[in-house]
Amino acid sequence: MSAPEISPPEQTEPDESPRRFKLSLFWRTFFLLALLILCSSLAWLQMFRTQEYEPRILRNAHQIATVVNLTKTALMHSDAIARVALLKMLADEEDVSIQTREPGDKIVPFIASGMENQLVEEMVKRLGPGTVIASRVNDAAGLWVGFQMERDSYWLQMDPERLQPLGGSAWLTWLGVTLALSLAGAAMMAGLINQPLKRLSFAASQVREGHFNTSTLDEDAATSEIREVNIGFNRMAERLAKIEHERALMLAGISHDLRTPLARLRLETELSVADLETRDLMAADIAQLDAIIDKFLDYARPEPNDLGPVLLSGVISRSISPWRNNPRFEISVDVAEDLLVKAEQVELVRVLSNLLENARRYGQSPADGVTRVEIVARVHEGWVLLRVRDQGPGVSEEALKNLTQPFFRGDAARTSATGSGLGLAIVERSVQRMGGTFSVFNNSAGGLMALMKFRQVPSES
Repeated sequence: MSAPEISPPEQTEPDESPRRFKLSLFWRTFFLLALLILCSSLAWLQMFRTQEYEPRILRNAHQIATVVNLTKTALMHSDAIARVALLKMLADEEDVSIQTREPGDKIVPFIASGMENQLVEEMVKRLGPGTVIASRVNDAAGLWVGFQMERDSYWLQMDPERLQPLGGSAWLTWLGVTLALSLAGAAMMAGLINQPLKRLSFAASQVREGHFNTSTLDEDAATSEIREVNIGFNRMAERLAKIEHERALMLAGISHDLRTPLARLRLETELSVADLETRDLMAADIAQLDAIIDKFLDYARPEPNDLGPVLLSGVISRSISPWRNNPRFEISVDVAEDLLVKAEQVELVRVLSNLLENARRYGQSPADGVTRVEIVARVHEGWVLLRVRDQGPGVSEEALKNLTQPFFRGDAARTSATGSGLGLAIVERSVQRMGGTFSVFNNSAGGLMALMKFRQVPSES
């Protein structure tokens, strides 16, 4: 017969609340800082473009117009031999070429955008309305300036880079460097801001789990606000630890002190009460009080400090041994014989005994009144999932939320017997002290199910 699967609790009501995209504090701070730095960098680059790029283009336009005018003047006032030497010098030293402009030249007009248009307009204004600016003449690329000198027309060819003092890949390079620096700075600042809050969150989770001694924060932090928060949190954790210690001492002391008068009452009842029925009832009441005192002592028990590998099948066998001969208590076990968990043996026996006692009291089957319990263990990703399930009536959803609260008593369906209200609270407390987790819920097939997780200990080969 295949073993039953361990399934999570079914949702009783669908969650109709709108789902929101949630980010951690680090990523939210990172994105906001990155956006702020990036926008600031883009604004700075735009300011540079306006204050530096535009004047440089206009200055280049003035220089180009000056070169054209000087060339025209030099050509007009030189003879043929000097003109040839002048043209050669301009080509060699200034990278300027002068060619005769023919009517059949193939011209590609200079197509500019943005601030370059302003440069073209400025050159036409300085050189005259007959000036032609081209980017290609007779399939030769360059910055071509067409001008007239007396009755002849000429082309002056220059390097087109003079019109692009900063553009193309240069802008992309600067933008990429700015983006990389912005993201690196945002990540560093977000990490510095988030680090103390992350430590505070971890310390708060430790306090929530009852580990007061491992939740100390740095009281010498450089930031005054963080330092004050850390000091206040440490004082709060110390006070909670003191209260918890005093509460445990009080419970243990009261429970211990009640043992002596209860033993005396039991002895006096046995000796002085003649009626057998009355004596049995009084003895049962005293035994119940003694069991409640045991619960108080278990709840106030200190944290175990000798966790180690525990054979789960042996602990389960020891826990169910008191119920083996009970005809109205049936227990089925599906646990591997060599399965080891990280726990404390006596504490784990106490956990299983409390769960079995809870099932015996409240988990009778509605059909025949017999208590049937299933104990199943499975291994999943380094954890051992231990399930204990009865086939009783279960509990209401409202009571289910509070079953592990100390001194909480469930509804009438599961409270036919008297108790202290500490059984499941002791179980949850003990499992958490052994590094595991505990949850309880109504099973879809009926009954109450307790699910525990313990660290698996690899068995020695």
